[in-house]
Order: sequence, then C-alpha cells, then structure tokens
Amino acid sequence: MNIFKDIFKSKNEPIQTYQQFWDWFKKNERNFYIVVKVKGDIKHMFFDKLAPKLNELKCGIYFLTGMCDRETAELILTPDGVIKNIFFAEELVKAAPKIDGWKFTALKPASDTSIEMAGFKFNTENISFYSNDHTDAPDQIDLSIVHNDLTENNRAAITNGVFIFLDNYLGELNVVTLIDRINIISKKDAKKELVPIARLEAFLKWREKEFLEKYEDAWNNTDNDNYAVLKAQLENGNVVIATINTALLNWESKASHPWIMNVEIKYDGSNNNGMPDNATSELLIAIEDEMLDYLKCTDGYLNIGHQTAENVREIYFACKDFRKPSDVLYQIKQKYKPQINLDYNIYKDKYWQSFNRFKS
Repeated sequence: MNIFKDIFKSKNEPIQTYQQFWDWFKKNERNFYIVVKVKGDIKHMFFDKLAPKLNELKCGIYFLTGMCDRETAELILTPDGVIKNIFFAEELVKAAPKIDGWKFTALKPASDTSIEMAGFKFNTENISFYSNDHTDAPDQIDLSIVHNDLTENNRAAITNGVFIFLDNYLGELNVVTLIDRINIISKKDAKKELVPIARLEAFLKWREKEFLEKYEDAWNNTDNDNYAVLKAQLENGNVVIATINTALLNWESKASHPWIMNVEIKYDGSNNNGMPDNATSELLIAIEDEMLDYLKCTDGYLNIGHQTAENVREIYFACKDFRKPSDVLYQIKQKYKPQINLDYNIYKDKYWQSFNRFKS
C-alpha cells in the first residue's frame, strides 16, 4: 500500500510523494551541500527550506545534518521518538536517490561519541545503569540510569542529556524498541549494584534474544472470539459502552504483541448524549471493518475492541509490530479526513496494562 499517491495536478500544489520530495531535493542539493560543508548559515540556507517541504510530505519527520567525513554530508531523518512516524522516515530514506556527496540515514544511528550539554558531560565514564525486575512482568525492560552529577537542581538538564546520549550511544531505533521504561536517578538513590553503561548494549541484545525465542511461535486467532459488551454511567449521566474481547485480555502471551494502537475518532454526539447517531454509527463500523481487512489476527494484529462515549469512539489493537499499522492507519486517516476527525497513537505496553480497567 502506497500512502503517497501522485494525485496532484498543479506544480503549485504541495509535495505529496517520496519521488516529488527527492526531485525537489536534487534541484537544491548543491547549495545545501556547500552550506553544510563550510558550516555556513545552515538554519537559513538549509533547515528553513527543508522543514516546510518535509511537512508537506508528512508532519512529524525531523532532521539532523553534518559532515560524516571530509567529502560526504549526511542527512538524518528522524521521527524524534514518535513510534507511528518511524515507518515514514524509513520509507523516505529507502526512496532516496544516489547523490554524490550525500548520505541519507533513517533514524539517529548509534555512535560512541560523548556529548556535552548545559555544562554537563554525558559519556561512558559518568553514566551507569541497573535493571529492575518485576515478577508480574518478567519480560519488561525497566532500567534505572545513573548520572554521577545528578541533583534535584539539575534534574531537568541531566535527564534531557541522558536521553540524548542514549539515542546517540544505542541508536534511536534500539532505544525505542528494546527499552520499555527508563528512570533517571542519582547515585545515592541507587538500590542495586551499578553496571557500566558500556555493557548496556550487550544486556539489551541478550534480553531481546531471550524474548524472541520465548514468543516467536505465539499467535492468537481471534476470528471466532466472543466480545463482551460493558456499560457504565459517567458522573454527568451519560453512558460509556465498550465492546471488548475479554477472553483475549486473559491471554498468557500478551508480551508477544507489545505494540498497542489506540485509534480515536471524534464525532458530534451533542444531540444524542455523546453517542453517535445512526449515520455516524454506520461510518464508524465501516472504518473499523476496513482496519480489520488490513490488520488481520493471523498476521499479528489483534483487535481488542472499542469504547464509545462523550463524542469519541476509541478502537484498540495489540500488534506484533508497529510499521504496518502506522502505514494502514495513516491511509485510513487520509481517506476519511473529509468525513470525520480520526487520529491514532502507537505505544509499547507489553502486558497490556492500558486495558486493566476492562477486567473488573
């Protein structure tokens, strides 16, 4: 499925395809290359020109640039940690042409360089970690990260610096996909023996290998599952109605589908106590059916159900990966934009704690 169909008819209309973006870039790349190489006015001569074109193509893709060697400029396209935009940064780089003097990279890559921010250094000498274990969530990667200089007065600056250091040290994709939770603490608050941060990559690879071996054969066919209808009353007297696969919520292999997609569709229910009218209900059903057509349980996308209340329908999926749902939902969002307000988010929740409210 190609999200960027070539539907524009005028040269004045915005960029809508990967090809159009790279055609524009090629026309300007010599000027961009020169300003990066000589460290000129990069903001005015490069960033201020590139940002609007990326926004025309897809909001939420950011960039970094610099010389990766004496003759090669590198353009790094990053979603800045937003899961649902990783796919588009990767696809845009895949579509990049070969241009002499340029290297194009999707997501911030790993590097061994230390960084300095706000007067503090962040490197393998002053950062360490340990793993927090949870008996009720054994596959959770919950890390406490220690910076030797952390105090309450500099917590914001140190925390920001540690996260940027981790992106640089491990690579953006590894930070997003391999770690579930990070807590930045001071040395005096550490409750376990500290491990040098230089050993973090090996630790994460070991845990990931164990995880994949444990869940590689974990699949769930929900086609014939029964969904329970749950109903509750809000404080204002309106009702909230949820249709949930309650049997699926008791599945022992939840962690095999760690990516939760939450689709939010807003409608006007002001004349119906926050609930959709008949025409809107039919549209909501059609949209959800279209999701189910593309995101099948046999491919690793489990429909947990939906909830309706206060002018909003929320639809929930638990997914083996995040790339295809990102693509599918973006296309559906574009398709139904003239009719209804749809948005979506994708986040990691290995034990589906987001849905504990439906268990009671």
